[in-house]
Amino acid sequence: MTEVKDVPTTTALPTAPGTAPGAPGLSIVVPVYRGATTIGALVEALSDLHPAGGIEIILVNDGSPDNSGEVCRALQKTARVPLTYIEHARNFGEHNAVMTGLRHARGSYVITMDDDLQNPPEEVIKLYDHARLGGWDVVYTRYAKKEHEGWRNLGSRFANMVADHLLDKPKGLYLSSFRCMSALAVREVTRYRGPYPYVDGLLMQVTQRLDSIEVKHLPRAEGRSNYTLKRLVLLWLNLATNFSVLPLRLAILAGVAMGFFGLLGAVLVFFEALMGETPSGWASMMTVTLLIAGVQFLILGVLGEYVGRAFLSANGKPQGVVRDVLGPAEREQAVAGAPQAGESPRMRAVS
Repeated sequence: MTEVKDVPTTTALPTAPGTAPGAPGLSIVVPVYRGATTIGALVEALSDLHPAGGIEIILVNDGSPDNSGEVCRALQKTARVPLTYIEHARNFGEHNAVMTGLRHARGSYVITMDDDLQNPPEEVIKLYDHARLGGWDVVYTRYAKKEHEGWRNLGSRFANMVADHLLDKPKGLYLSSFRCMSALAVREVTRYRGPYPYVDGLLMQVTQRLDSIEVKHLPRAEGRSNYTLKRLVLLWLNLATNFSVLPLRLAILAGVAMGFFGLLGAVLVFFEALMGETPSGWASMMTVTLLIAGVQFLILGVLGEYVGRAFLSANGKPQGVVRDVLGPAEREQAVAGAPQAGESPRMRAVS
């Protein structure tokens, strides 16, 4: 009779498609901009988490004008979990920084979050488990109460309302920067090399396995929001012109509408002349002329925005320029291969 011995079991997380063997279960990507006073506390709190499969942290310094770079370099040396520090050569924008971080993420799932501590680190496990146990490619977070300034909340609601019409997304799904993505979604999103990325727009093109959960949202621990009205407008332009032709179709409709009103005005003038009355004069003519000219310039502006972005993309405007990489991701890249001819080992453009 053969003796059967007990075989110890393991609870290792299965390797997801697109991840290397031995990669962590969860990568956390944090774009850093004016975050010198908060990033240390965030890294410390994230280091106390124990998600299935392990954790790594990726900090992307997006040309921050304060001493965030020095703080992040110190954290890379002392962190209790694998931490990769990436430095952009200049400020490229939040979504560009996130794209750089995603390219260096090794986890089966990747969470993106801000550096301002408004998203409690303890919510990370809740978000991660919901995504991996439910088989979702993307899980967004929504807030019962957002602790932003009133104008910022209004701008976010407007952007999400516009996204409902421009993106192929479920109606009412709130697009937040605190999100969890599978390795498959990350792999497909990072194929985009254009200079104007909009992460949520790219995700909508990749998958429809989307869900959301409610999490807490805290007041800012330090300072003010880095999002200004200008940044919100530029973000809306990325959404409107990079992932939809609806603005062009609206321009066509505006042209058709103005043509209709012009025809209607011509008919009214014709009947006025038949009835022996003097047709309306200079004031009405100037009003119509200015209205038509305004619509024409609006249409030209929309077309110019599309053409300008296409020109800059074709001209090789970089999505991001990486000055330095420190940590596990740097070692993996060194094993994968040397830099291309003419490319600095430390300075690399993504375009």
